[in-house]
Amino acid sequence: MGVERAGVCSMKLVGRERLLKFKRKHPDTRLWFDNWIADVEEAQWKTPADIKARYARASILPEEKGVIFDVKGNDYRMHVKVNFKNGIVLVIRVGNHREYDRWIL
Repeated sequence: MGVERAGVCSMKLVGRERLLKFKRKHPDTRLWFDNWIADVEEAQWKTPADIKARYARASILPEEKGVIFDVKGNDYRMHVKVNFKNGIVLVIRVGNHREYDRWIL
């Protein structure tokens, strides 16, 4: 389950180590990821619409394949899967546009 704060269950982030590794390799993403992580840890996403309300440019993939976030003004992309029922956000991969173009979604 997600993290409980004052009786409210927020999202649990899985795959933080991928983000830390990416931030070390791409220091220009540090602030964006720090803010995104804070948002996720406070979020109470119940549906894809909740994500779109905060991240309008996020792409919700069909058939529960996940969500693509535009990172740092669309300089990079991040693929996550969200289990709304259990409050889990799983980081699948992060990459630049060349890498993103090779992802099979």
